[in-house]
Amino acid sequence: MLEVREIYKTFNAGTINEKRAMNGVSLTLADGDFVTVIGGNGAGKSTLLNLVAGVFPVDSGSISIDGQDVTRLPEHKRAKFIGRVFQDPMMGTAATMQIEENLALAARRGQGRSLRAGITRAEREEYRELLKILDLGLEDRLTSKVGLLSGGQRQALTLLMATLKKPKLLLLDEHTAALDPKTAAKVLDTTEKIVQRDKLTTLMITHNMRDAIAHGNRLIMMFEGRVVVDVAGEEKKNLTVEHLLGLFSKASGSDEADDKLLLG
Repeated sequence: MLEVREIYKTFNAGTINEKRAMNGVSLTLADGDFVTVIGGNGAGKSTLLNLVAGVFPVDSGSISIDGQDVTRLPEHKRAKFIGRVFQDPMMGTAATMQIEENLALAARRGQGRSLRAGITRAEREEYRELLKILDLGLEDRLTSKVGLLSGGQRQALTLLMATLKKPKLLLLDEHTAALDPKTAAKVLDTTEKIVQRDKLTTLMITHNMRDAIAHGNRLIMMFEGRVVVDVAGEEKKNLTVEHLLGLFSKASGSDEADDKLLLG
């Protein structure tokens, strides 16, 4: 479903601020894979997601989604393949619009505009049922403005919107990092339910090693723009934080772990 081949990316090339962000990364995700991505600050995690999403062009290498080469496809044209949830809960929703209006926008993504009535009764019932999976009581607040919701409620709604029209690839960019631990756990639980229910191919960045171990069927760790650890199946199920740090030290040749990574 996703094939990344030998991608390189350097920012501010030829200047004092030159930064090699991607150093020949190759990565293949099978249909239905749920891959967690972990690494310290500057490891290249968010750059990888942004290159896949088309936010930045690659310097060299290729990216394919479901067999289609999207390497030179602009971000807005890749959007029909991709669902995305950002770290900032404010980024995925329209604050001045109602919950049902936000869901209607997500449901109509990629469709032509028409003069037909806004939200039908059948659609409203569908949205009410969809919101029940969040277990946040939002199914009874369809006409509430999204700006009145908490950060956790908005992030859960964003997740629902990103997966409403089953994307070929779901990108989660530290989507629980700005939430308190209890709310983050709830959003992660909802993420797991939706990914499993719809068998979504998912790439989830996290700074929390325990979350990376607990979720998904595969874990990769990045260091200096490279994938240095890639575990799946039984090996991943049996992982501990200590074992993961040992794998990182062996693969990277460094025993330095980022503070945020450890504290997470």
